[in-house]
Amino acid sequence: MASLKQLKTQFLEYIEIERGRSFHTVENYDRYLTRFLNFIKNDNPANITDSSVRKFRLWLNRQPTFTKATAGKERETLSKKTQNYYLIALRAFLKYLARQEVKSMPAERIELAKVSERSLDLITHFELERLLNSPNGSDLKDLRDKAILELLFSTGLRVSELCSLTSDINLRSDELSIRGKGGKVRVVFISDEAKKAIKKYLSNRKDMSEALFVQIDNEISKKGKNKISGPLTRRSIERIVKKHAIKSGISKKVTPHTMRHLFATDLLSNGADIRSVQSLLGHSSIVTTQIYTHVTDKHLRDIHKKFHNKK
Repeated sequence: MASLKQLKTQFLEYIEIERGRSFHTVENYDRYLTRFLNFIKNDNPANITDSSVRKFRLWLNRQPTFTKATAGKERETLSKKTQNYYLIALRAFLKYLARQEVKSMPAERIELAKVSERSLDLITHFELERLLNSPNGSDLKDLRDKAILELLFSTGLRVSELCSLTSDINLRSDELSIRGKGGKVRVVFISDEAKKAIKKYLSNRKDMSEALFVQIDNEISKKGKNKISGPLTRRSIERIVKKHAIKSGISKKVTPHTMRHLFATDLLSNGADIRSVQSLLGHSSIVTTQIYTHVTDKHLRDIHKKFHNKK
């Protein structure tokens, strides 16, 4: 019989090849499962039991977080949301074992921890306008940043999806096919403002990089061109969004995912149905999309209070 370590390797290969999961997802699952296997100190699938999983959950719940903000202070423990990532990976692994007819604990016996209702980090319409207009220079960096912000708000793309775009993007069409989580393809739509910003940015690019959004060094080459040093990373785009939020005088935390939230709530507030928004966001489950209805419900309540006659 194969050991748990061998089965874990087979499972990771399965989700990468057969299920088409991203390398980032495979890496995370590997980390979560390795931590679980190191905890139970056993290599027999049959020894994954209610008791061993419960002990692991107790141990996880008491683990401190490690961030720069908590350095030298009493650290908080892992959030319920983070703990659930471990449990989701373990459930997926156990389902794989069941399909391989390996005797172990049934996946459905693991219940996720209850988490508090997710809150959305949103900014006002006026703050959004300031943010989109923040990159107002004619240099290549500002042109790039303007294109990034307009495209994020126009399409609701995930930051990883934005990073994967290439410079041969078809701007003659309003539609753009995106390969999202799990390799699923969906169509998003580019606004005229976003197309205009991308065209202006690309017309000033003189490099041969295939990436749509690239690192631009401040140093100018001997040929009088900006030095390009490869595609932007997720972290780079997060820094760009944060920089322009600060420049715009926005005190709230603003991330690329904030732009995705704004995209969704803007659609719902203007009458779009939730199933359409689910498709545009690339959510596999409607439950994930329903977080935005809380915002639009409040919007409707405000309208009711403002315009409904009280007798």
